[in-house]
Amino acid sequence: MALATTRWDSAEHLKTEEDIRLYLEACLEEAGDDPEFIVHALGVVARARNMSQLARDTGLTREGLYKALSDDGNPSFATVAKVAKALGFRLTVQPVV
Repeated sequence: MALATTRWDSAEHLKTEEDIRLYLEACLEEAGDDPEFIVHALGVVARARNMSQLARDTGLTREGLYKALSDDGNPSFATVAKVAKALGFRLTVQPVV
């Protein structure tokens, strides 16, 4: 008898603003020097919210947003900053300790 499995989607488990904040904090800590990991995390949060509304808030098309935040996407820093701001987050710099 084969074991039935389903694909894990983190977006389905981000129900509250606190869930989203903690998820992004964990991803940023885990990402190290991997910008693709951070873009992926933003994509997960974007899907957990409303991608169509996020597209309107950023001034990007929904399709363009999906493409930019996909595994094959390569968004500009401006796009990442727009997405973060539209999601209610601010990108900051702090010293490494």
